[in-house]
Amino acid sequence: MDFVDYYKILGIDKSATSKEIKAAYRKMARKVHPDLNPNDKDAKRNFQQINEANEVLSDPEKRKKYDQYGKDWQHADEFEKQKQYQGQSAGSRGSRYSGEPSGGDFSDFFESMFGGSGGGRGRQAKYRGEDFNAELHLNLIEAYETHQQTLTVNGKKIRITIPAGIENGQIIKIPGHGGPGVNGGPNGDLYIEFSIANHPVFKRLGNNLYATVDLDIYKAVLGGELTVDTLDGQVKLKVKPETQNGSKVKLKGKGFPVYKKEGQFGDLLLTFNIKVPTNLTEKQKELFTELSKS
Repeated sequence: MDFVDYYKILGIDKSATSKEIKAAYRKMARKVHPDLNPNDKDAKRNFQQINEANEVLSDPEKRKKYDQYGKDWQHADEFEKQKQYQGQSAGSRGSRYSGEPSGGDFSDFFESMFGGSGGGRGRQAKYRGEDFNAELHLNLIEAYETHQQTLTVNGKKIRITIPAGIENGQIIKIPGHGGPGVNGGPNGDLYIEFSIANHPVFKRLGNNLYATVDLDIYKAVLGGELTVDTLDGQVKLKVKPETQNGSKVKLKGKGFPVYKKEGQFGDLLLTFNIKVPTNLTEKQKELFTELSKS
């Protein structure tokens, strides 16, 4: 598998701070989001790579392993154990272990551990188990709240926690829940891709929500108070007098939760749709006629 440079994907330097990583992720996610690029066949794959890069680089421990081992960072723990074992073996023979795999190439070292032809000295090679891929369907309400779900994978039940704010098309990894390893090799991993259905009222774009609200002509002209729905319940909204059709209002913090950022939410942006009254009585028509002449 070709090496994927997470820093290059997010357009940042290796010295980038966590704040710079977060800003770069948001910028790139908005740029390549599949919903904004319906004619780009690679948009979904690019969006997945951006999520994967953010998942690793925003986690200090994962980032440390990635910086040290590159594309083999997911096998860092296995390498450290093997390095310790070889160091102990070399010490028992009165020689010194250098702390690097043969030839100084991590890739060659891992190939011998996980299925290559070179390693062993008479021992059977250890083969890493197969990775599994699954798709999990959620609705927008389910993606709004952190919750647990039980999946059946290869005949086994796995209970996973789904963080609030998960993105449509996002992939998360469940380590060790793929196929079993061979000859003591590690299990593969389970990759779950999330498919989030559209909502009949709210449209999601990143962490923001968008909706259209009907407004009667009387309240649009005179102003008043309007009760509107959000994903977190109903709120009362003040309508300014002489509100125009198509005008917008922002409800700060009433949007979608930010992934893995407890207590942080996007905004809800409402567009007013002014409803013209129908089935008017003769008296009402007279009043509108008077208004039109004034």
